[in-house]
Amino acid sequence: MKRFFLPSFLILVTCVTYLAHNVGNAITWNREISRIFYQHCVSCHHEGGSSFSLMRYPDVQPRAVAIKEAVLSRRMPPWGAVKGFGDFRNDQGLSEEQLGLITDWVDSDTPKGSNPNVLPKEPKFEKASKIKPPKNGVPISGEYTLRRAVTIDGFLPEKIPSRTSVKIFAALPNGSIEPIVWFYEYKDSFQHSFLFRKPLSLPVGTVIHGVPSNASIILIPGSPPKNSK
Repeated sequence: MKRFFLPSFLILVTCVTYLAHNVGNAITWNREISRIFYQHCVSCHHEGGSSFSLMRYPDVQPRAVAIKEAVLSRRMPPWGAVKGFGDFRNDQGLSEEQLGLITDWVDSDTPKGSNPNVLPKEPKFEKASKIKPPKNGVPISGEYTLRRAVTIDGFLPEKIPSRTSVKIFAALPNGSIEPIVWFYEYKDSFQHSFLFRKPLSLPVGTVIHGVPSNASIILIPGSPPKNSK
């Protein structure tokens, strides 16, 4: 009896180890991974875009390990701000579930998938146009005190020096602090609007801190929350 225990045990360990290294075996480019890339990556990474194409499997597969490292370090997709300082509804960052899917897919040798019918249609892109400042926007440069109450839906970085790292926040008259954004090594080539998950109401006398005098952001007016009084 003892003679058969050790080989059986080794077979069991081998099977468990094999499964552990193939945790993403069912994850494929055609089904899960392409959808993540089409939603979060290819707006920049396409032919004629601002960076190399990641539209198709042959584009992605040779770069898979580097892509995994970039998304896990949160260098990609580029957002330009520190996560958790301000809450934005248009944050293009990947969720923990999406990070897990990419990690498992790469660790399982990046299977393409045998069923091409599950591959979604490739998105189409219009020629990028210069972002226009919002109408009735409130420009902020340097320290700024609000002379009237405003509700803002977000803001647009109008001019941020390259590689600037600044923390911008609102100091309310009651002593409380509202985070707005924390730029970290911001690149102007990634300019986009930052839209709050909930409109931010700022009373008269609120002081906006952190915008350098050689930079500017434009506050985007919004409607007060429905439950506000």
